[in-house]
Amino acid sequence: MAPHIYITGDSEADQLLSNNPLALLLGMLLDQQVAMETAFAGPAKIKSRLGTLDAATIADYDADAFVELCRTPPAVHRYPGNMAARIQTLCRTVVDEWDGEAAAIWTRGEPDGPEVLKRLKGLPGFGVQKAQIFLALLGERYDFTGSGWREAAGHYGENGCFRSVANITDAESLAKVRETKRAAKAAAKQKA
Repeated sequence: MAPHIYITGDSEADQLLSNNPLALLLGMLLDQQVAMETAFAGPAKIKSRLGTLDAATIADYDADAFVELCRTPPAVHRYPGNMAARIQTLCRTVVDEWDGEAAAIWTRGEPDGPEVLKRLKGLPGFGVQKAQIFLALLGERYDFTGSGWREAAGHYGENGCFRSVANITDAESLAKVRETKRAAKAAAKQKA
């Protein structure tokens, strides 16, 4: 049974995230400097414009044409040129290192949580925090059960927290995550 992802508020985009591991991975890549809903809706926009969401197709697509595809309103991201290049680079890595199968990153060889974290941190565009959030998303929403995933995900893996996209299951939990993020930003600003 496929997981049910609730992030974008658009049932079609959420269904794509639920059924397509590459969509989920690309949504996480896009999740910076835009609202979560916008970031995770990006893969559905790409699929509707390209006709597919296939790592090899995206990686091999003409770079200038892909920038235009990402720039077309509504844009895939606030910074379509920069993010188009990042999307293509990530897709090239998925093709070259994971045989075009994004899910292989967390399934090949039945890896544990620390191994998946290491694999995610090795992806272009994924630093420690993004990798930990994505690992928590896999554990919370994608039924990843590799041992030690909660510990490897750091505080994003804490049971019952509302820190990230991994903890969103409905409109109420989305509001809780937003409030947690607001409070963290306010605390950081006050500290500075």
